[in-house]
Amino acid sequence: MINEKICKLRDELNKSISEGQNYEVIYELSVKLDEVIAEYYKEIAQN
Repeated sequence: MINEKICKLRDELNKSISEGQNYEVIYELSVKLDEVIAEYYKEIAQN
């Protein structure tokens, strides 16, 4: 589940960058991706 979220956000971020979208959009996606990755590592550490 988290892996899917990471992949989806990563794809969205890459698309936004390649399309030259507004910096705020790119930044927001980047922050969301970082949060999900942190959540992923937190989950791994608990196991």
